[in-house]
Amino acid sequence: MTQLSGSSGSGPLVSLRNIGLRYGDGPEVLRDLDLDLPAGSFHFLTGRSGAGKSSLLSLLQLARRPSRGLMRMFGADVNEAPATALPAMRRRVGVVFQDFRLLNHLTAAENVVLPLKLAGGLSDEKSEQFVREMLAWVGLADQADALPATLSGGEKQRIAIARAVIAGPKLLLADEPTGNVDRDMAERLMTLFIRLNQLGTTVMVATHDSELTSRFGFPILHLEDGRLHPASAAQP
Repeated sequence: MTQLSGSSGSGPLVSLRNIGLRYGDGPEVLRDLDLDLPAGSFHFLTGRSGAGKSSLLSLLQLARRPSRGLMRMFGADVNEAPATALPAMRRRVGVVFQDFRLLNHLTAAENVVLPLKLAGGLSDEKSEQFVREMLAWVGLADQADALPATLSGGEKQRIAIARAVIAGPKLLLADEPTGNVDRDMAERLMTLFIRLNQLGTTVMVATHDSELTSRFGFPILHLEDGRLHPASAAQP
């Protein structure tokens, strides 16, 4: 059983038992995964291309369900949950993609506010306030009206982070978030993730960057051939 340090609750935020995942009739791409992710933990996910990182992230963001095994998130059995319950569960997960996935016809502020619009329940005035606060938090208060095409890679990634966390997710997944930025910006992005984690959000950063994992002393989950190896502590 792989268990990460840093739990702040009475049980894990995510619990996987004997998980397998296959696409159609193909072979399993994830096999026999056992994992507990404690609430409030921060961890890296590593592994070569094809090891299964994207597949594990797709499970954790509830884009698909496992082919076998038990998966619990936020206290609910994912396999047994009705389809109508999944959208609310997905809103508790924020995702930062390597390729940003910003809508090019929308401004930075309009991209960031999208999760609040989809969730509903907030006035336009309150939503605009949250957007201003998030843009200031990522250091882009002066870029609210900028279109993605006018932003640098690091600025786009910070906009993507603001969008991922504006709705207050319990779990944040970042897929190679430093892959398209220089070293200084990578450090700045990691600072944002650490600050978010300090506020109580569970964070998983998938990366190929061994320098990044060695720079920050967080547990490492390593996938190889669809199997999860025990976590190890990176040396700062």
